Amino acid sequence: MPAPTAPLKPVADHAPATNVVSPEPDNDEDFALEGMNDLPESIAIQAPTTVQGEDMEIVDEEDRPHFPQVQNDDGAFRVQSRKVPVPPHRFTPLKANWPQIYPPLVEHLKLAVRMNVKHKAVELRNSKVSSPGALQKGEDFIRAFCLGFDTGDAIALLRLDDLYLETFEVKDVKTLTGDHLSRAIGRIAGNQGKTKFAIENASKTRIVVADSKIHILGAYKNIQIARSSVVSLILGKPPGKVYNNLRTVSARMKERF
Repeated sequence: MPAPTAPLKPVADHAPATNVVSPEPDNDEDFALEGMNDLPESIAIQAPTTVQGEDMEIVDEEDRPHFPQVQNDDGAFRVQSRKVPVPPHRFTPLKANWPQIYPPLVEHLKLAVRMNVKHKAVELRNSKVSSPGALQKGEDFIRAFCLGFDTGDAIALLRLDDLYLETFEVKDVKTLTGDHLSRAIGRIAGNQGKTKFAIENASKTRIVVADSKIHILGAYKNIQIARSSVVSLILGKPPGKVYNNLRTVSARMKERF
């Protein structure tokens, strides 16, 4: 046992020694990523480029965007069907014109079509080879025929994409009853249908007058021209003034084209 007056030995630190790195001065001029200067010049960062024909927005002459058709990449096929009811007064014409109605639907749109005599309706069903919008086009075609349009006029809905159907009633423009309603319908049709034919030829549309309902088939701008003429006749405007307006409008349409 050492004497109490002996000098004490220093206590050894048993913790492992760690090498503490002193912080180096921050020199922005000498800072550089390791290996950055070794990259070849050909691997420079470039803006992403779009491949022609792959998800690329195409603008036509009128600056309207046109996108490519969407393809079903997952391979899943979904069966869809539509049922178009046929009015009683159009069922007999449907039977008579059936040989001219179903070939465009089957051959052009690749749809399965049948006439359900029991339920008085036309049933449509898509197939694997039909396009996504074929079912809607087929329904519009059958619906246009049921409204009273000829088969040749209704087929235009299958071949052109910018054709539409618009329906309105006489009471939507002005509330008329009795003889007043009959005279308004007579002004729209004209003597032997001359007024209706004049509106159709000037506006490049097709019009069907079914009682107090008016159906118009054509492009959007042409439908507006035909509708304004029909509305003027319903409100009591003389047919002569309507003819003059149609001449002016048709002349402007010819100048545009």
